[in-house]
Amino acid sequence: MLIILSGLPGVGKTTIARELARQIGAIHIRIDTIELAIRKAGRGGDSLDDLGYRIAYAVAEDNLRLGQAVIADSVNPIPLTRDAWRDVASRAHVPALEVEIVCSDRAEHRRRVESRDAEPFGPRLTWLDVVSRDYRLWDRERIMLDTASTTVKDHVQHLRALIAESGAREYPS
Repeated sequence: MLIILSGLPGVGKTTIARELARQIGAIHIRIDTIELAIRKAGRGGDSLDDLGYRIAYAVAEDNLRLGQAVIADSVNPIPLTRDAWRDVASRAHVPALEVEIVCSDRAEHRRRVESRDAEPFGPRLTWLDVVSRDYRLWDRERIMLDTASTTVKDHVQHLRALIAESGAREYPS
């Protein structure tokens, strides 16, 4: 199964992705990590366009074809990237679970963005970077998780239940 976690920076995607990956034995693929590695290699400059996403799609597809569950962790801001993730699952002949993560408490979301260290998240973002980002509304069904009032443990339990309902295999640690 491909579990696609999407949402603005600072909403808690990576925290949920890491815990879910640990619990079910999934591969965690994080766009920020890929883009940071490209920048450290001196290849990215200021704009990576879709390079990090293209690398992530390829790595995810390879692992899905090996029978691994994959958690894709990215902002996934536009229909083009959302469709591309679903295409990865389709080519690998596995189900996809699309999850949008939000933090409805604007003050808490801002606190998270402004208080996190730049590494390992990549370039330090300001609150203005986050709120002015081109993040488009979804045009299809997806699971929505709000990290403002629910714990990581509860979100991971919910996702595990959805995975079980789908009939996808889990790989407990």
